[in-house]
Amino acid sequence: MKVLDLACSHGHVFEGWFASEEEFRAQCERGLIECPVCGDRAIEKRLSAPYVQTRRADEPQQQRRAGGADGQALEAEWQARLLQVLRALVQDSEDVGERFAAEARAMHYGEIEARNIRGVTTPDEAAALIEEGVTIVPLPDSPLLKGPLQ
Repeated sequence: MKVLDLACSHGHVFEGWFASEEEFRAQCERGLIECPVCGDRAIEKRLSAPYVQTRRADEPQQQRRAGGADGQALEAEWQARLLQVLRALVQDSEDVGERFAAEARAMHYGEIEARNIRGVTTPDEAAALIEEGVTIVPLPDSPLLKGPLQ
């Protein structure tokens, strides 16, 4: 089994496991490999350190999963899934910019039709919305959310 460090054209780095170098190339040519973060299929192989087994084969699986490379892989997978969910939220909502607080209040009080919105507001205004019972979900303002939404 070959473990390769891969990267998409947007700079997202991830790991891929292949039976051989030839299998990696064949899957790339058929467009079967995509970035878990953005879905990009323009994948390149990065330099990676070789794996050296440092544990005995009879060590319990539970101990091996407690951290280390397995823990990092799970964390990277979780981050990729979270980013996909956040991008879906961004894609399925209307950007109302600095009118966010006013629009959220108007929807809460039935003055306008409810819809999915996103925008910006101050921390004090967000706290006031929450105190009024307006449901809001703070999202990070990250360039990763503004990238391509494949």
